[in-house]
Amino acid sequence: MIVVKAPQNYLNEVGLIKRIGEFVAPITQNQVMIITSPRAWQATEAAIEASFATHDIHYQRFFLQGECTRATITAFSAQAKALGVKLVIGIGGGKVLDTAKGIAEASGQLPLITVPTIAATCAAWSPISVLYTEAGGHLNSMPLQRTPEWVLVDSQVIANTPVRYLKAGIVDALAKWYEFEPYLRQDDSSLALVLKAQAAKLALDIFEHSAEEAIAANQRHQATPAFSKVVDAVIALAGMANSMRDDVTRIGVAHALHNSMTYHPELHAFLHGELVGFGLVVQSYLDDTLPGNREQARLLALLTTFSTPLTLRQLGVEAEGAELTQKIKHIAEGVKIAPAIAARLPFALNTGRIEQALARITALYSTPRKAHSDPDAIYAALTTGR
Repeated sequence: MIVVKAPQNYLNEVGLIKRIGEFVAPITQNQVMIITSPRAWQATEAAIEASFATHDIHYQRFFLQGECTRATITAFSAQAKALGVKLVIGIGGGKVLDTAKGIAEASGQLPLITVPTIAATCAAWSPISVLYTEAGGHLNSMPLQRTPEWVLVDSQVIANTPVRYLKAGIVDALAKWYEFEPYLRQDDSSLALVLKAQAAKLALDIFEHSAEEAIAANQRHQATPAFSKVVDAVIALAGMANSMRDDVTRIGVAHALHNSMTYHPELHAFLHGELVGFGLVVQSYLDDTLPGNREQARLLALLTTFSTPLTLRQLGVEAEGAELTQKIKHIAEGVKIAPAIAARLPFALNTGRIEQALARITALYSTPRKAHSDPDAIYAALTTGR
């Protein structure tokens, strides 16, 4: 079995937000529900208002307050039904887009358009809505039966945002390769897995060749061809990797670690991709089936390039002694990967090994506290201490 769920249309174009009415009008000119955030709306409102006015499109705008939760989706869905909404548009980052996707799904599989204003995840494309608790802890995912009519990406809007989002998006996307490849190493008989890995590998190749140039363009707020290509890799290629599945569940180790870390409030200041990147560091210490540490060194070099926290210290965990040991234990115990799934990996995976890897990474870097933020020193300690 192989299932592929992807948006009906994807378009990345500089200045696209000024033409949004062209894509909305053929679907409906009335009862449009926009889900957004104050920052995303500030960046796009003028262009959207002008385009909608040209096409005589009428809408109601709602701000997402807090997390993408089941209760929030249910409440917005009730409003959508009461208003007779005919189209849902999500404009913003991952939580906003996941909420918009959930509303469209729960309201009778309404038509949906996603407009990412940052490139920090593949949420605009991905055929799921990721659900959290009110306090920000990861719960599960809502699968979507109907995918977006359009994913509309304006590279200039994204280029105007802080480069931290792009770096986190790059790490979240490259994680797909490092998470799928071990499953593929163990069993390459699944076409869905092969296709997922190929899409993820293509994204990784793009990052290795173009990410540095894209980051520099982002810092100048310029939507260059290299920048747009990297944005496509973050949203479309990573989303494509998530769009293919078969009847076997395979959970990314780094994402499972991320999910556990969301239950620690002191880590909420970090972006999704930053926590996933730290999860990759842990996975690199769990994977003892690769010869030597060349692949680990390559991964850590990439993560350092994209400003990923490599240690719990860099994540702001200040605990010491027994308190630190307990923190590590809680994170390890929160990683939820069923034994039957873990058995498909080429390395042993259980709570005890995760706890040992976290402790080892923490112990490897024990220089004075003032150096805890020095990525080069951390990288040297990690790559020589495996």
